[in-house]
Amino acid sequence: MPENKCFPPEGSRVPETFSLSFLRDAMETHAILEAPVQRCDAEHTLHLSLGGIQGRIPREEAVAPWMSGAERDIAVLSRVGKPTCFTVTALTADEKGAPVAQLSRRAAQEQAMDSFLEHLLPGAVLAGRVTRLESFGAFVDIGCGIVAMLPIEHISVSRISHPGERFQVGDKILTAVLAMDRERKRITLTHKELLGTWMENASRFRPGETVRGTVRSVKEYGSFIELTPNLSGLADARELLSPGDGVSVYIKSIRPERMKIKLQVIERLPPEKPEPLRYQVTDGVLVRWIYSPPNYEKPAVETWFTGPCL
Repeated sequence: MPENKCFPPEGSRVPETFSLSFLRDAMETHAILEAPVQRCDAEHTLHLSLGGIQGRIPREEAVAPWMSGAERDIAVLSRVGKPTCFTVTALTADEKGAPVAQLSRRAAQEQAMDSFLEHLLPGAVLAGRVTRLESFGAFVDIGCGIVAMLPIEHISVSRISHPGERFQVGDKILTAVLAMDRERKRITLTHKELLGTWMENASRFRPGETVRGTVRSVKEYGSFIELTPNLSGLADARELLSPGDGVSVYIKSIRPERMKIKLQVIERLPPEKPEPLRYQVTDGVLVRWIYSPPNYEKPAVETWFTGPCL
């Protein structure tokens, strides 16, 4: 199982049946619960309905303290309509005597972050949910709304121009810890190592087959065609091809010792929904990942996960 199974991303928990006794027990045990936010009032207090019991997350308890400024305000406002983690800090009553649960998302996030900083190792596999896409990478919720950065160059071996070519907001993905800054409480992720080595991907294809591919770059000498997110081949130059085009390609040769696949473009194809990602690694802790085949003529293409976490 991924290393964050005790602190899954927001939206991943099984819905609870809330009652006053259930909330009282959760308060005593500091249990992390989850429910959707219904509204955010003018004071930036988040309001939830917990089985008919009012739940309130004050602004100062809505986001962990390592976020600040405009980013913090956006993080509060953007919770409306979304599942949100929290702990119960107090049970009170409103002016009519109805029960009110005082909640803290901040406490849930601090509990999760303390666990991550204590137990996570470089290479640890984590389940995540994509929360935002930018040109430089994807932001991924790795637990209780704690967002880690997945740089674009670590998404796949096959290069893409924008993370939106690989993910959509809300996608559930697997990642691995690339680096941790314990002082600043920042975690950097990688993804490509979970998608398989050159041989694991190339074994899905045979010379003489014609398959679908995606144009990733066009050069004077030819076009690089992605067959899987971690595998590309080179086709001879052809006019009117652009990055992102879907094409059918004939596989002319597969040469593991040179890590090369020779292709021939047959024709352009209409757009098609991408296949679900195929993960070769789904749990545990990576120490060393070697992408290149054993008989590769050049130095191994690899990733080490033994560096220190600062």
